[in-house]
Amino acid sequence: MLGKIYYGAVVFLFGLVVGSFDNVAIYRIPEGKSLWAPRSFCPHCKATIAWYDNIPLLSYFLLQRRCRSCGEPISARYPLVEFLSGALFLSVFAKLGFAWRAELLPYLFMVTVLIIVSAIDLREQVIPNRVMYPSIPLGLAAMGVVALVRGDAGLFLRSLAGLAIGGVPLALLALCVPKGMGMGDAKLAAFTGVFLGYQQLTAFFFAFLLGSLVGIGLIVAGKKGRRSRIPFGPFLACGALVALFFGSNLWRLYRSLL
Repeated sequence: MLGKIYYGAVVFLFGLVVGSFDNVAIYRIPEGKSLWAPRSFCPHCKATIAWYDNIPLLSYFLLQRRCRSCGEPISARYPLVEFLSGALFLSVFAKLGFAWRAELLPYLFMVTVLIIVSAIDLREQVIPNRVMYPSIPLGLAAMGVVALVRGDAGLFLRSLAGLAIGGVPLALLALCVPKGMGMGDAKLAAFTGVFLGYQQLTAFFFAFLLGSLVGIGLIVAGKKGRRSRIPFGPFLACGALVALFFGSNLWRLYRSLL
């Protein structure tokens, strides 16, 4: 029990650190800037942030939510993304039974990409090719390694099937209804399909369900018009997480009801 708590804490802290990188990516990718240089800086005064002011989650509160140099407020997005990354990393580890299984790093990679593209899509209404083009082949390669380690060739075939199940329908929809769906959504669905396999169908169900409920709610509240565009990437990400954590149980429940 103590071992699970210790390793769980390690994974959570690792997630916080990756979440700090996620924030860099969320800010810099839409700007076309390098992810590696220069060092982190305040978006208001451009002052370089010292390492002790860049401790994930903790520094935000120690600085009382303001930049040390210029006093401008620090966006709440930063601690939220860091905490979400840590919480999802820990959830993935728990899903795998708090064991260091071959699937751990691929699933953590999937979660990281989902956080980055969801935040960018919410702010910019675009899923950047700079993220998706390398992520899809990297995901396939990662699942290929898992298949080799486990001696399960069918796992890689399911990844290929999930890629097609995720990408092809949304790509066709984007071509037929360009104002209703973007090719970025198709690429994101193809990406998650690599990790989910046939459970991508479950991801689709919950993505469209959540998207419909939120869309209707925004229209009723007067926040959006009937023709307004709502970023679909975050809903695809939520559907993928539901499928990842609960897909097998949901499928068994569905079959038991037949």
